[in-house]
Amino acid sequence: MKIFSNVFLLFGRKLFVKFDNPVKFWYNGGMKKPLSYYQERNFRNLERIDELLQDLPPFFEDFLRGIENRTSVLTRLNYCYDLRIFFDFLSGRKFGNKDPREITLEDLDGVTDTDIEIYLSYLSRYEFKDKTLSCDERAKARKLASVRSMFRYFFNKGLLEVNNTAKVAMPKLHEKEIIRLEGDEVSRLLDTAKSGDGLSAHADGYHKRTEIRDTAILTLFLGTGVRISELVGLNDDSLNFSDNSFLVTRKGGGRAVLYFSEEVAEALKAYLEQKRNDPRVPENEPALFLSLQYRRITVRAVENLVKKYAKIVTPLKKITPHKLRSTFGTSLYRETGDIYIVADVLGHKDVNTTRKHYAAITEGHRRAVASAVKLHKEDD
Repeated sequence: MKIFSNVFLLFGRKLFVKFDNPVKFWYNGGMKKPLSYYQERNFRNLERIDELLQDLPPFFEDFLRGIENRTSVLTRLNYCYDLRIFFDFLSGRKFGNKDPREITLEDLDGVTDTDIEIYLSYLSRYEFKDKTLSCDERAKARKLASVRSMFRYFFNKGLLEVNNTAKVAMPKLHEKEIIRLEGDEVSRLLDTAKSGDGLSAHADGYHKRTEIRDTAILTLFLGTGVRISELVGLNDDSLNFSDNSFLVTRKGGGRAVLYFSEEVAEALKAYLEQKRNDPRVPENEPALFLSLQYRRITVRAVENLVKKYAKIVTPLKKITPHKLRSTFGTSLYRETGDIYIVADVLGHKDVNTTRKHYAAITEGHRRAVASAVKLHKEDD
């Protein structure tokens, strides 16, 4: 797929996309169709890919095209970001400041496993676009995975004689502490969203307008474990109160029906009632959660919303939307003891991902077994 401004060439057909706020739509065969949240996000990411390709070697576009049918747009965008840094490294450290756009596949054949190891070390502290940056072990692992993917693609195509990236071991990843809210912290977080107690004077000025919306967002996170992208992508018609369910688009584009409790339903109904009574809500805006500008709320705005309330309740914990998802997953596992149910509800493709995060021994388990081992046998 090649993008030129707002014209997308897809399978030989032109798709004209227009991003006029507040309406976003696209033309196909002369017909005007509204963009879904995920279509809009993909189109914008495709535009960004097209921009980044201007700083990458010409053969890199062949790689993106070759993996298009088995990767998401976001994955390919991340490849662009990661490999742009890799080619910048090769330019300055391997090929004598050769323009990254002039690097060839023949040049890649000369990249050794030692070069890749030097690159991983370089990522600990490096300069890029006049900024000093650094990567932790997980960021290094992701960037190495991106480099491996590209080399493997061209090696399998017979365009590289050797794939030296296969000789480089992945950085050792240490287990991260799982941060989540405890039961009393969950209650206090929701109470804070309702009351506004502890907010700054500036934030308190907006609280009356956002109280019901913010409570609904936090309740949905904590009551269903939904991902932030799934929450932001919800529309009014995604909800079905006859069986308390909602339709989400999962990572990778798959769709799933999730269910919520009456407590979550009450918070959502209160927010929908507020929207119905607000004449400023645009008739043609399908999004469930709206910003103060009456457009679909952004991922960044939701992240800031969670941070705003969480730092009042748990100032020593860095709580993000993903941590609220972890809180739900932990609670569900404690209640059910079934790791497969937790994996299914959270949309994990690999149950080992779920087990790693939610099947750890809890503090309560440790306390319960503390006296299980007897050091002195009782007399018969």
